[in-house]
Amino acid sequence: MVKNKTKIYVPGFLANGIAVGIKGTDKKDLGLIYSTVPAKVAAVFTKNTFKAAPLLINEERVKRGIAQAIITNSGCANAATGKEGYRDALAVSAALSREMKIKNELVLVSSTGVIGKRLPLKKIESGIGKLVKGLNEAGIEDAEAAMMTTDKYPKVAIRKGVVGAKDITICGIAKGAGMIEPNMATLLTYVMTDALIDSKALSTVFHQVINSTFNSISVDGCMSTNDMAIIMANGLAGNNPLEKVQARLQRFRDMLSEVLTELCQAVVQDGEGATKFISIMVEGAKSKSDARSAAYAIANSNLVKTAFFGEDPNWGRIIAALGSSGISMEKEKVSLSIGGKMVFHQDSPVAFNLSELKEIFKKDRINVHVGLGAGDKSYFVYTSDLSCDYVKINADYTT
Repeated sequence: MVKNKTKIYVPGFLANGIAVGIKGTDKKDLGLIYSTVPAKVAAVFTKNTFKAAPLLINEERVKRGIAQAIITNSGCANAATGKEGYRDALAVSAALSREMKIKNELVLVSSTGVIGKRLPLKKIESGIGKLVKGLNEAGIEDAEAAMMTTDKYPKVAIRKGVVGAKDITICGIAKGAGMIEPNMATLLTYVMTDALIDSKALSTVFHQVINSTFNSISVDGCMSTNDMAIIMANGLAGNNPLEKVQARLQRFRDMLSEVLTELCQAVVQDGEGATKFISIMVEGAKSKSDARSAAYAIANSNLVKTAFFGEDPNWGRIIAALGSSGISMEKEKVSLSIGGKMVFHQDSPVAFNLSELKEIFKKDRINVHVGLGAGDKSYFVYTSDLSCDYVKINADYTT
Protein backbone atom coordinates (compact mmCIF):
# COMPACT_ATOMS: atom_id res chain seq x y z
CA MET A 1 0.00 0.00 0.00
CA VAL A 2 1.50 3.32 -1.06
CA LYS A 3 1.48 5.60 2.00
CA ASN A 4 3.63 8.49 0.74
CA LYS A 5 3.12 10.93 -2.10
CA THR A 6 5.01 8.88 -4.70
CA LYS A 7 3.54 9.55 -8.11
CA ILE A 8 1.61 6.51 -9.25
CA TYR A 9 2.37 6.39 -12.94
CA VAL A 10 3.65 3.80 -15.40
CA PRO A 11 4.90 5.02 -18.81
CA GLY A 12 2.48 4.12 -21.57
CA PHE A 13 -0.44 3.31 -19.27
CA LEU A 14 -3.57 5.38 -18.74
CA ALA A 15 -6.38 4.65 -16.28
CA ASN A 16 -9.63 5.94 -14.87
CA GLY A 17 -12.43 5.04 -12.47
CA ILE A 18 -15.96 6.43 -12.30
CA ALA A 19 -19.33 5.81 -10.66
CA VAL A 20 -22.15 4.52 -12.86
CA GLY A 21 -24.53 3.44 -10.12
CA ILE A 22 -23.88 -0.31 -10.00
CA LYS A 23 -23.48 -0.09 -6.22
CA GLY A 24 -26.46 2.22 -5.90
CA THR A 25 -24.20 4.93 -4.45
CA ASP A 26 -21.83 7.58 -5.71
CA LYS A 27 -18.84 5.32 -5.08
CA LYS A 28 -16.66 4.49 -8.07
CA ASP A 29 -17.66 1.13 -9.57
CA LEU A 30 -16.33 1.07 -13.15
CA GLY A 31 -12.60 1.18 -13.85
CA LEU A 32 -10.31 0.97 -16.84
CA ILE A 33 -6.60 0.34 -17.37
CA TYR A 34 -5.28 1.00 -20.88
CA SER A 35 -1.89 0.54 -22.51
CA THR A 36 -1.27 2.99 -25.32
CA VAL A 37 0.24 0.13 -27.31
CA PRO A 38 -0.67 -3.57 -27.30
CA ALA A 39 1.15 -5.20 -24.39
CA LYS A 40 2.45 -8.66 -23.56
CA VAL A 41 0.10 -10.28 -21.07
CA ALA A 42 0.05 -13.16 -18.60
CA ALA A 43 -2.58 -14.13 -16.05
CA VAL A 44 -3.49 -16.51 -13.24
CA PHE A 45 -7.10 -17.52 -12.59
CA THR A 46 -9.07 -19.10 -9.76
CA LYS A 47 -9.43 -22.87 -9.80
CA ASN A 48 -13.03 -22.63 -8.66
CA THR A 49 -15.28 -24.80 -10.86
CA PHE A 50 -17.84 -21.98 -11.12
CA LYS A 51 -15.57 -19.44 -12.76
CA ALA A 52 -17.28 -16.11 -13.42
CA ALA A 53 -18.12 -15.26 -17.04
CA PRO A 54 -15.31 -12.67 -17.44
CA LEU A 55 -12.69 -15.23 -16.48
CA LEU A 56 -13.91 -17.68 -19.10
CA ILE A 57 -13.45 -14.99 -21.73
CA ASN A 58 -10.07 -13.86 -20.44
CA GLU A 59 -8.66 -17.38 -20.24
CA GLU A 60 -9.04 -17.68 -24.00
CA ARG A 61 -7.84 -14.17 -24.83
CA VAL A 62 -4.74 -14.34 -22.67
CA LYS A 63 -3.58 -17.39 -24.64
CA ARG A 64 -2.81 -14.98 -27.51
CA GLY A 65 -0.25 -13.29 -25.27
CA ILE A 66 -1.38 -9.75 -26.14
CA ALA A 67 -3.83 -7.37 -24.46
CA GLN A 68 -4.40 -3.63 -24.29
CA ALA A 69 -7.22 -2.87 -21.86
CA ILE A 70 -8.81 -4.20 -18.67
CA ILE A 71 -12.30 -3.00 -17.77
CA THR A 72 -13.59 -3.82 -14.28
CA ASN A 73 -16.90 -3.34 -12.56
CA SER A 74 -17.55 -3.76 -8.85
CA GLY A 75 -20.89 -4.38 -7.17
CA CYS A 76 -21.81 -7.39 -9.33
CA ALA A 77 -19.66 -10.50 -9.85
CA ASN A 78 -21.40 -11.79 -13.00
CA ALA A 79 -20.77 -15.30 -11.64
CA ALA A 80 -23.21 -18.23 -11.71
CA THR A 81 -25.14 -16.33 -14.38
CA GLY A 82 -24.98 -18.92 -17.17
CA LYS A 83 -24.97 -18.13 -20.88
CA GLU A 84 -26.66 -14.79 -20.26
CA GLY A 85 -23.80 -13.69 -18.01
CA TYR A 86 -21.28 -14.75 -20.63
CA ARG A 87 -23.09 -12.69 -23.26
CA ASP A 88 -23.23 -9.73 -20.87
CA ALA A 89 -19.45 -9.85 -20.40
CA LEU A 90 -18.95 -10.03 -24.17
CA ALA A 91 -21.25 -7.02 -24.58
CA VAL A 92 -19.12 -4.97 -22.17
CA SER A 93 -15.98 -5.94 -24.06
CA ALA A 94 -17.54 -5.07 -27.42
CA ALA A 95 -18.76 -1.68 -26.17
CA LEU A 96 -15.28 -0.75 -24.92
CA SER A 97 -13.70 -2.03 -28.13
CA ARG A 98 -15.95 0.21 -30.22
CA GLU A 99 -15.40 3.25 -28.02
CA MET A 100 -11.61 2.88 -27.99
CA LYS A 101 -11.33 1.62 -31.55
CA ILE A 102 -9.16 -1.33 -30.56
CA LYS A 103 -9.59 -4.99 -31.40
CA ASN A 104 -12.16 -6.75 -29.23
CA GLU A 105 -9.77 -9.60 -28.43
CA LEU A 106 -7.38 -7.09 -26.82
CA VAL A 107 -9.97 -6.25 -24.14
CA LEU A 108 -10.00 -8.15 -20.85
CA VAL A 109 -13.09 -7.94 -18.66
CA SER A 110 -13.47 -8.31 -14.92
CA SER A 111 -16.24 -8.17 -12.33
CA THR A 112 -16.43 -8.37 -8.55
CA GLY A 113 -19.29 -8.27 -6.08
CA VAL A 114 -22.37 -10.35 -5.36
CA ILE A 115 -22.62 -13.75 -7.08
CA GLY A 116 -25.75 -14.74 -9.02
CA LYS A 117 -26.77 -11.34 -10.37
CA ARG A 118 -26.78 -10.18 -14.00
CA LEU A 119 -24.70 -7.17 -14.93
CA PRO A 120 -26.60 -3.86 -15.19
CA LEU A 121 -25.53 -3.53 -18.81
CA LYS A 122 -27.26 -0.23 -19.50
CA LYS A 123 -25.46 1.46 -16.63
CA ILE A 124 -22.10 0.09 -17.70
CA GLU A 125 -22.52 0.81 -21.41
CA SER A 126 -23.79 4.33 -20.76
CA GLY A 127 -20.70 5.06 -18.66
CA ILE A 128 -18.04 3.73 -21.02
CA GLY A 129 -17.79 6.98 -23.02
CA LYS A 130 -17.10 8.99 -19.86
CA LEU A 131 -14.72 6.30 -18.59
CA VAL A 132 -12.63 6.41 -21.78
CA LYS A 133 -12.71 10.20 -22.08
CA GLY A 134 -11.31 10.53 -18.56
CA LEU A 135 -8.31 8.24 -19.10
CA ASN A 136 -5.16 9.87 -17.79
CA GLU A 137 -1.63 9.11 -16.63
CA ALA A 138 -2.51 9.68 -12.97
CA GLY A 139 -5.70 7.60 -13.02
CA ILE A 140 -4.37 4.34 -11.56
CA GLU A 141 -5.65 5.12 -8.07
CA ASP A 142 -9.11 5.91 -9.48
CA ALA A 143 -9.11 2.55 -11.26
CA GLU A 144 -8.18 0.91 -7.95
CA ALA A 145 -11.02 2.66 -6.12
CA ALA A 146 -13.50 1.46 -8.75
CA MET A 147 -12.84 -2.22 -8.02
CA MET A 148 -13.05 -2.09 -4.23
CA THR A 149 -15.91 -3.87 -2.44
CA THR A 150 -15.50 -4.60 1.28
CA ASP A 151 -11.94 -3.25 1.22
CA LYS A 152 -11.28 -0.66 3.90
CA TYR A 153 -8.47 1.00 1.95
CA PRO A 154 -6.86 0.91 -1.52
CA LYS A 155 -3.91 -1.36 -2.25
CA VAL A 156 -1.27 0.06 -4.58
CA ALA A 157 2.44 -0.77 -4.81
CA ILE A 158 5.11 0.55 -7.15
CA ARG A 159 8.81 -0.06 -7.75
CA LYS A 160 11.28 1.65 -10.08
CA GLY A 161 14.72 0.39 -10.99
CA VAL A 162 17.28 -0.24 -13.69
CA VAL A 163 16.80 -3.47 -15.60
CA GLY A 164 18.40 -4.27 -18.93
CA ALA A 165 20.26 -0.93 -18.90
CA LYS A 166 17.05 1.13 -18.72
CA ASP A 167 14.80 2.54 -16.02
CA ILE A 168 11.65 0.45 -15.70
CA THR A 169 8.54 0.74 -13.55
CA ILE A 170 6.34 -1.99 -12.09
CA CYS A 171 3.06 -0.99 -10.47
CA GLY A 172 0.36 -3.24 -9.04
CA ILE A 173 -3.12 -2.64 -7.70
CA ALA A 174 -5.28 -5.14 -5.86
CA LYS A 175 -8.67 -5.54 -4.24
CA GLY A 176 -9.60 -8.19 -1.76
CA ALA A 177 -10.57 -8.53 1.87
CA GLY A 178 -12.84 -11.57 2.15
CA MET A 179 -13.02 -14.98 0.46
CA ILE A 180 -9.23 -15.13 0.47
CA GLU A 181 -7.84 -18.60 -0.24
CA PRO A 182 -5.73 -20.06 -3.07
CA ASN A 183 -5.72 -21.14 -5.74
CA MET A 184 -5.40 -18.27 -6.24
CA ALA A 185 -6.35 -15.88 -3.47
CA THR A 186 -9.75 -14.24 -3.81
CA LEU A 187 -9.06 -10.92 -5.32
CA LEU A 188 -8.37 -8.94 -8.42
CA THR A 189 -4.78 -7.90 -9.05
CA TYR A 190 -3.48 -5.94 -12.02
CA VAL A 191 0.20 -5.27 -12.67
CA MET A 192 1.47 -2.75 -15.20
CA THR A 193 5.05 -2.44 -16.38
CA ASP A 194 6.89 -0.71 -19.20
CA ALA A 195 9.54 -3.44 -19.29
CA LEU A 196 10.35 -5.14 -22.59
CA ILE A 197 10.06 -8.85 -21.87
CA ASP A 198 9.56 -12.07 -23.79
CA SER A 199 6.04 -13.55 -23.51
CA LYS A 200 7.21 -16.90 -22.12
CA ALA A 201 9.51 -15.24 -19.62
CA LEU A 202 6.70 -12.95 -18.47
CA SER A 203 4.32 -15.84 -17.93
CA THR A 204 6.93 -17.96 -16.14
CA VAL A 205 8.05 -15.20 -13.79
CA PHE A 206 4.49 -14.07 -13.04
CA HIS A 207 3.33 -17.57 -12.11
CA GLN A 208 6.43 -18.10 -9.96
CA VAL A 209 5.91 -14.89 -8.03
CA ILE A 210 2.15 -15.43 -7.65
CA ASN A 211 2.85 -18.83 -6.08
CA SER A 212 5.08 -17.29 -3.42
CA THR A 213 2.80 -14.32 -2.72
CA PHE A 214 -0.92 -14.41 -3.51
CA ASN A 215 -1.00 -18.19 -3.38
CA SER A 216 0.47 -18.08 0.12
CA ILE A 217 -2.23 -16.15 1.95
CA SER A 218 -5.55 -16.97 3.58
CA VAL A 219 -8.10 -14.80 5.35
CA ASP A 220 -11.07 -17.13 5.65
CA GLY A 221 -10.29 -20.27 3.63
CA CYS A 222 -12.99 -19.51 1.06
CA MET A 223 -12.16 -19.60 -2.66
CA SER A 224 -13.98 -17.13 -4.89
CA THR A 225 -15.37 -17.49 -8.41
CA ASN A 226 -13.72 -14.29 -9.67
CA ASP A 227 -10.07 -14.53 -8.58
CA MET A 228 -7.72 -13.20 -11.21
CA ALA A 229 -4.27 -11.64 -11.49
CA ILE A 230 -3.12 -10.03 -14.73
CA ILE A 231 0.19 -8.47 -15.77
CA MET A 232 0.66 -6.32 -18.85
CA ALA A 233 4.11 -5.32 -20.15
CA ASN A 234 4.11 -2.72 -22.94
CA GLY A 235 7.88 -2.65 -23.59
CA LEU A 236 8.09 1.15 -23.82
CA ALA A 237 11.09 1.30 -21.47
CA GLY A 238 13.18 0.05 -24.40
CA ASN A 239 15.42 -2.04 -22.18
CA ASN A 240 17.48 -4.95 -23.42
CA PRO A 241 14.80 -7.63 -23.90
CA LEU A 242 14.22 -9.84 -20.86
CA GLU A 243 14.25 -13.52 -21.69
CA LYS A 244 14.48 -16.76 -19.75
CA VAL A 245 17.80 -17.76 -18.17
CA GLN A 246 19.16 -14.21 -17.96
CA ALA A 247 20.66 -12.47 -14.94
CA ARG A 248 18.67 -9.32 -15.64
CA LEU A 249 15.44 -11.31 -15.56
CA GLN A 250 16.18 -12.04 -11.89
CA ARG A 251 16.22 -8.31 -11.16
CA PHE A 252 12.81 -7.98 -12.80
CA ARG A 253 11.54 -10.96 -10.79
CA ASP A 254 12.82 -9.38 -7.56
CA MET A 255 11.04 -6.09 -8.29
CA LEU A 256 7.84 -7.90 -9.20
CA SER A 257 8.08 -9.97 -6.03
CA GLU A 258 8.42 -6.81 -3.93
CA VAL A 259 5.29 -5.34 -5.53
CA LEU A 260 3.17 -8.47 -5.12
CA THR A 261 4.44 -9.17 -1.59
CA GLU A 262 3.42 -5.67 -0.54
CA LEU A 263 0.00 -6.13 -2.13
CA CYS A 264 -0.72 -9.60 -0.73
CA GLN A 265 0.28 -8.52 2.77
CA ALA A 266 -2.04 -5.52 2.42
CA VAL A 267 -4.87 -7.88 1.46
CA VAL A 268 -4.35 -9.92 4.63
CA GLN A 269 -4.06 -6.81 6.79
CA ASP A 270 -7.32 -5.57 5.27
CA GLY A 271 -9.03 -8.93 5.78
CA GLU A 272 -12.69 -8.50 6.65
CA GLY A 273 -12.83 -7.70 10.35
CA ALA A 274 -9.15 -8.55 10.80
CA THR A 275 -7.26 -7.21 13.82
CA LYS A 276 -4.13 -9.39 13.57
CA PHE A 277 -1.59 -10.13 10.84
CA ILE A 278 -0.21 -13.64 11.39
CA SER A 279 2.80 -15.23 9.66
CA ILE A 280 2.95 -19.02 9.80
CA MET A 281 6.20 -20.76 8.90
CA VAL A 282 6.45 -24.54 8.75
CA GLU A 283 9.98 -25.93 8.39
CA GLY A 284 11.60 -29.35 8.50
CA ALA A 285 9.00 -31.11 6.35
CA LYS A 286 9.63 -34.13 4.15
CA SER A 287 8.06 -32.34 1.17
CA LYS A 288 6.84 -28.88 0.28
CA SER A 289 3.36 -30.38 -0.03
CA ASP A 290 3.51 -31.55 3.59
CA ALA A 291 4.74 -28.15 4.74
CA ARG A 292 1.94 -26.42 2.82
CA SER A 293 -0.73 -28.75 4.21
CA ALA A 294 0.50 -28.14 7.76
CA ALA A 295 0.65 -24.36 7.31
CA TYR A 296 -2.85 -24.13 5.87
CA ALA A 297 -4.30 -26.46 8.51
CA ILE A 298 -3.23 -23.87 11.08
CA ALA A 299 -4.08 -20.80 9.00
CA ASN A 300 -7.60 -21.97 8.23
CA SER A 301 -8.52 -23.24 11.69
CA ASN A 302 -11.39 -21.19 13.07
CA LEU A 303 -10.35 -22.13 16.59
CA VAL A 304 -6.83 -20.84 15.99
CA LYS A 305 -8.07 -17.66 14.34
CA THR A 306 -10.58 -16.85 17.07
CA ALA A 307 -7.96 -17.49 19.76
CA PHE A 308 -5.74 -14.87 18.13
CA PHE A 309 -8.67 -12.45 17.93
CA GLY A 310 -9.50 -12.99 21.59
CA GLU A 311 -5.79 -12.70 22.50
CA ASP A 312 -6.13 -16.02 24.28
CA PRO A 313 -2.71 -17.77 24.43
CA ASN A 314 -4.28 -21.19 23.84
CA TRP A 315 -1.41 -22.66 21.83
CA GLY A 316 -2.99 -26.11 22.07
CA ARG A 317 -5.35 -25.09 19.27
CA ILE A 318 -2.36 -24.72 16.96
CA ILE A 319 -1.09 -28.19 17.87
CA ALA A 320 -4.58 -29.63 17.32
CA ALA A 321 -4.84 -27.97 13.90
CA LEU A 322 -1.37 -29.23 12.95
CA GLY A 323 -2.36 -32.76 13.95
CA SER A 324 -5.43 -32.56 11.71
CA SER A 325 -3.39 -31.74 8.59
CA GLY A 326 -3.21 -35.36 7.50
CA ILE A 327 0.55 -35.40 7.03
CA SER A 328 2.78 -38.02 8.60
CA MET A 329 4.91 -36.69 11.47
CA GLU A 330 6.84 -37.90 14.48
CA LYS A 331 5.34 -36.11 17.47
CA GLU A 332 8.60 -36.16 19.42
CA LYS A 333 10.31 -34.11 16.70
CA VAL A 334 7.66 -31.39 16.43
CA SER A 335 8.26 -27.96 17.93
CA LEU A 336 6.08 -24.84 18.14
CA SER A 337 7.15 -21.26 18.80
CA ILE A 338 4.92 -18.18 18.93
CA GLY A 339 6.51 -14.75 18.70
CA GLY A 340 9.91 -16.36 19.18
CA LYS A 341 8.85 -18.13 22.39
CA MET A 342 9.01 -21.94 22.40
CA VAL A 343 5.83 -23.43 23.85
CA PHE A 344 5.92 -27.06 22.69
CA HIS A 345 8.78 -29.49 22.05
CA GLN A 346 9.31 -33.28 22.12
CA ASP A 347 5.58 -33.95 22.49
CA SER A 348 5.41 -31.89 25.68
CA PRO A 349 4.77 -28.32 26.83
CA VAL A 350 7.80 -26.13 27.44
CA ALA A 351 8.00 -24.11 30.64
CA PHE A 352 7.41 -20.45 29.86
CA ASN A 353 6.08 -17.26 31.40
CA LEU A 354 2.35 -17.14 30.57
CA SER A 355 2.17 -13.36 30.98
CA GLU A 356 4.87 -12.97 28.32
CA LEU A 357 2.90 -15.17 25.92
CA LYS A 358 -0.23 -13.11 26.61
CA GLU A 359 1.68 -9.98 25.61
CA ILE A 360 2.67 -11.63 22.32
CA PHE A 361 -0.98 -12.40 21.56
CA LYS A 362 -1.84 -8.72 22.08
CA LYS A 363 0.42 -7.62 19.23
CA ASP A 364 -0.92 -6.64 15.80
CA ARG A 365 1.64 -8.89 14.09
CA ILE A 366 2.40 -12.39 15.35
CA ASN A 367 4.84 -14.99 14.01
CA VAL A 368 4.10 -18.71 14.38
CA HIS A 369 6.92 -21.17 13.74
CA VAL A 370 6.48 -24.93 13.44
CA GLY A 371 9.39 -27.35 13.16
CA LEU A 372 8.57 -30.85 11.97
CA GLY A 373 12.08 -32.33 12.18
CA ALA A 374 11.47 -34.57 9.20
CA GLY A 375 13.32 -32.94 6.29
CA ASP A 376 14.44 -29.68 4.72
CA LYS A 377 11.27 -28.39 3.02
CA SER A 378 9.35 -25.35 4.21
CA TYR A 379 6.30 -23.22 3.46
CA PHE A 380 4.88 -19.97 4.82
CA VAL A 381 1.39 -18.51 4.86
CA TYR A 382 0.15 -15.05 5.76
CA THR A 383 -3.24 -15.08 7.47
CA SER A 384 -5.45 -13.04 9.79
CA ASP A 385 -7.64 -13.60 12.81
CA LEU A 386 -11.41 -14.17 12.74
CA SER A 387 -13.39 -11.47 14.48
CA CYS A 388 -16.98 -10.58 15.31
CA ASP A 389 -16.89 -7.99 12.53
CA TYR A 390 -16.12 -10.69 9.95
CA VAL A 391 -19.40 -12.39 10.84
CA LYS A 392 -21.32 -9.10 10.70
CA ILE A 393 -19.86 -8.12 7.31
CA ASN A 394 -20.70 -11.44 5.68
CA ALA A 395 -24.05 -11.92 7.40
CA ASP A 396 -25.25 -8.69 5.80
CA TYR A 397 -23.34 -8.83 2.50
CA THR A 398 -26.33 -8.81 0.14
CA THR A 399 -28.74 -6.89 2.37
